[in-house]
Amino acid sequence: MSETRTDPRVTAAVLEVLVATLGIEDRAPTLDAATPLLGELPELDSLGVVELAVALEERFDIVVDDDDFTGDVFETVGSLAAFVAARAG
Repeated sequence: MSETRTDPRVTAAVLEVLVATLGIEDRAPTLDAATPLLGELPELDSLGVVELAVALEERFDIVVDDDDFTGDVFETVGSLAAFVAARAG
């Protein structure tokens, strides 16, 4: 997943969904495209991943398949934003 080509507006919107879904508003200012997700955010456990996927589906009108739940997609905010941009585009 390419993080460098993702529209900054998509990254910002993914961050909004991530922050709201996981309830980490207090840490929002410290998050950016390089922020690691899986294994780094304690709130992003197996249930958190599913809740985030559902929230992204609703926000961006995309479908996240079971095969999409990979470490590559959920590695960083940027990789997640690139995935969303590819699905939404």
